Amino acid sequence: MNVKDLYKLWCENAVDDEDLQRELKNIENDEDAINDSFYRELEFGTGGLRGVIGAGTNRMNIYTVRRATQGFADYINDAFENPSVAVSYDSRIKSDVFAKAAAGVFAANGIKVHIYSELMPTPMLSFAVRALKCSAGVMVTASHNPSKYNGYKAYGNDGCQLSLSASEVVIQKVNKLDIFKDVKTVDFDKAVADGMIEYIENDVIEDYYKNVLAQGINTKLVADSGLKVVYTPLNGTGNKPVRHILDVIGIKDVTVVPEQENPDGNFTTCPYPNPEIREALELGLKLCDKVKPDLLLATDPDCDRVGIAVPDENGGYVLFSGNEVGAMLLEYICNQRTKLGTMPKDPITVKTIVTTDIIKKIAAKYGVEVIEVLTGFKFIGEQIGLLEKKGEENRFVFGYEESYGYLAGSYVRDKDAVIASMLICEMAAYYRTQGISLLQARENMYKEYGVFVHTQHSFTFEGAAGMKKMSDIMTNLRNNVPEEIAGCKVIGFDDYQASVSKNIETGAETEILLPKSNVLAFRLTDGAGVIIRPSGTEPKIKTYYTATGDSEEKAAVLESKLDTEFTKLIGC
Repeated sequence: MNVKDLYKLWCENAVDDEDLQRELKNIENDEDAINDSFYRELEFGTGGLRGVIGAGTNRMNIYTVRRATQGFADYINDAFENPSVAVSYDSRIKSDVFAKAAAGVFAANGIKVHIYSELMPTPMLSFAVRALKCSAGVMVTASHNPSKYNGYKAYGNDGCQLSLSASEVVIQKVNKLDIFKDVKTVDFDKAVADGMIEYIENDVIEDYYKNVLAQGINTKLVADSGLKVVYTPLNGTGNKPVRHILDVIGIKDVTVVPEQENPDGNFTTCPYPNPEIREALELGLKLCDKVKPDLLLATDPDCDRVGIAVPDENGGYVLFSGNEVGAMLLEYICNQRTKLGTMPKDPITVKTIVTTDIIKKIAAKYGVEVIEVLTGFKFIGEQIGLLEKKGEENRFVFGYEESYGYLAGSYVRDKDAVIASMLICEMAAYYRTQGISLLQARENMYKEYGVFVHTQHSFTFEGAAGMKKMSDIMTNLRNNVPEEIAGCKVIGFDDYQASVSKNIETGAETEILLPKSNVLAFRLTDGAGVIIRPSGTEPKIKTYYTATGDSEEKAAVLESKLDTEFTKLIGC
């Protein structure tokens, strides 16, 4: 069916949402808008759905949500007896609407639904799946994307986002469905009255908090440390849980950025509500200039990522990267648990392939095994699950990815900005009692393990033309491996799609024992490197740069050259 026929079909059948009818009418004579809305179906990928909110097959709306949920429900009913699901949602536009739409489909398919009565962070969804012994879970969120986006993360009964194999089954089931004819649904309020949908009780929330607090190491000293914090939830879900945890461990001097305190899916003060981006923290930084805290915390809308800024020597505030915060947390956790005698036997830390290798040096010092996985926190969660099957989940001490996602403990299977916020504050409080600032702690880490500078840049490619451009870039690099980048010789090339790691100097090839993924890595001289991959959830290609050096200045110069030269190489 061509886009014009699809457009007409939607005009006739998408009658449950007045906003969609209004939008369809508005684009009636706009061929480009119609094409962009209908040229493809919004794909149920390995993480679920993510797209621009609006009318059409290539948009996030109640119909694409219902269709995806029907396919997911078919999978669940095939795999489980007496199945149930947990559902949560964040502060984004229509998140509550999409959550109820999904719940209505599950209920209509005989699947019991447990849904939070208000917006909750992603990790609290992961926790609820396991706490309530559910067969699956759904979190309605687009994480840190701009306000025009929303999404839908699908979880398995282990509390992880769906595995690659399960996702493939769901995708096949979804693709067979007619969006208007094959989807079962029931009114949300009727399903509540009939008992097919129940609100999650407060005891689940309290149990989550207990599990977070149990990961503390030196929480008793926090209250007397005098730590002063500025916090912004970036108009998302972190406001209540993060403030609650900080209050419980004794951090009373917390100033919340007022413009970003309450839920607001429009994100009017930060078009990109991503703690990785400085612009999202500008209001927080301005407040820091007035309040003069020891630490700025910023969590993203679904509260699974956290960024920080700390005072510098010049009276301003400097942002730490996700790699730096993760490495500092690992060093702190290993150091203190070793001193206190609480380090488990044969401890394990898990990192993604694009996360800093300084973690390997830290781990080696403390006798911690490092496991590397593909990009995506679900692969970290899967490793915890594998340990749990052997009764060894306590061996997992910490997992993190460079994009500001961290987890200590096995109580959830996704990154958790609540526990990360608590541990960052505890770490800062501990160092404060030792007369050490976080800035000094970072310098001490670099002195001991060497300087690693990492950056990640994204290039956006919207629409059909953008998808082709991304494909062409990856194909060209795969077939034409550069000899050098920014003056650094390429000594190794890893193609995770072909599962081949090649030593360029010797020609030797070894198999990459990870699931296939469209990722290319270029290993350079002197420990430098470049990794490139298309995003699995956004119309972007992401590049990751690693530079090492005798000093931060020298490493930063090399990183800048790598960025400039590789950007030219891929034609962006």
